Amino acid sequence: MFNAEMRKLLIEVISSWQVLAVTVVLILYVFLVNSVARIYRRSRRSRESFMPKAKPDNLPPPAPSETASDADDDELGLEE
Repeated sequence: MFNAEMRKLLIEVISSWQVLAVTVVLILYVFLVNSVARIYRRSRRSRESFMPKAKPDNLPPPAPSETASDADDDELGLEE
């Protein structure tokens, strides 16, 4: 008796319009997220392949180091 009632209740719950609607919405959401992720991955790869790679000769010169007069100042550069 309990098994028949439980089976009937499960069938009614699973086939209710609320459960079916939520299931369809979740499937569409997962499909949309996967599509966007696939497009983003594909466009990122194509951007990287067309971008020129930096050569060591074209690197900007290093920033000038601290001079002797700057070494006397405190770390924050405040005057006394």
